[in-house]
Amino acid sequence: MSVPRRSLVTGGGGFLGLYVVEQLVARGDRVRVFCRGEYPRLRELGVEVVRGDIRDRTAVIAVCEGIDCVFHTAAVPGIWGPWKVFYETNTLGTQYVLDGCRTHRVPQLVATSSPSVVFDGHDHNGGDESLPYATRWLCHYPHSKALAEQAVLAANGHDGLTTTVLRPHLIWGPRDNHLIPRLIQRARSGRLRQVGDGTNLISMSYVENAAAAHLQVAETLTPSSPAAGKAYFLNEPDPVPLWGWVNQLLERAGLPAVQKRISVAAARRIGRACEIVWTALRLKGEPPMTRFLAAQLGGSHWYRIDAAVRDFGYRPIVSVEEGLRRLEPELRRHWR
Repeated sequence: MSVPRRSLVTGGGGFLGLYVVEQLVARGDRVRVFCRGEYPRLRELGVEVVRGDIRDRTAVIAVCEGIDCVFHTAAVPGIWGPWKVFYETNTLGTQYVLDGCRTHRVPQLVATSSPSVVFDGHDHNGGDESLPYATRWLCHYPHSKALAEQAVLAANGHDGLTTTVLRPHLIWGPRDNHLIPRLIQRARSGRLRQVGDGTNLISMSYVENAAAAHLQVAETLTPSSPAAGKAYFLNEPDPVPLWGWVNQLLERAGLPAVQKRISVAAARRIGRACEIVWTALRLKGEPPMTRFLAAQLGGSHWYRIDAAVRDFGYRPIVSVEEGLRRLEPELRRHWR
């Protein structure tokens, strides 16, 4: 199949979405971006920008007209907040994208999901796509994403649409506005605690590699391709110790390694207590700890990418060490 020439990126001003846009432009696609805000980088790239809300069904359907492939990266992340926010954005927003694809006979949809759709609070060591969806949810984000993912996969093969789903894990890199800034801020304020004994392993995804995977799978996505109607874990090939990686980032930011520790059991208890207090008092902002966060910080969650390599030839384009080198100027310039 020829490379799609008219691509739509929902959430194209966001962390992952902007890298997808840049790589599409670099390969010669005509790119349309659907996003809520104003982003100078999109103007620099010369792409078509349509401003709108992913919760606006009419606007989402309209923006899909004349498109060969939709890269759906728009989402609201987070470990806390009302179900309505996550459901309307992540679940219904994805349904509206599907409606737009069907209405305008878009042939391809590559949707960004999360490994958290299978996370049930227990360790995952070398997990693969045979893992079932979770049946109990520690926060609303993974639940809303699981519903969205299932809708995307169920839509494959209907109305001329071929779909696939990617689950990048712990996306990091330059221009991150979520994971690493919050980590550095906690470390600088003395509020960062190591959860557990520090031996837990995780998978992570350097952002340019996660973006490249979206293009790579789209290049092979036909009704008869192995990726049609499937979801894939996506991360660097080898897991790393979470707290060793955190301390490496802190070192490059000119900050000391994490000194204070807390057990996983204690973190879970504190997380549960915080959830009760925040809910009862209707406090604003995220609690400092939740059960989901305790499980993520203290447990192992790493995944195999054999299926992505086999089915669409996934290959990282940037090494982890090179990614750290590219990130270091931001660590020192903005967060020190």
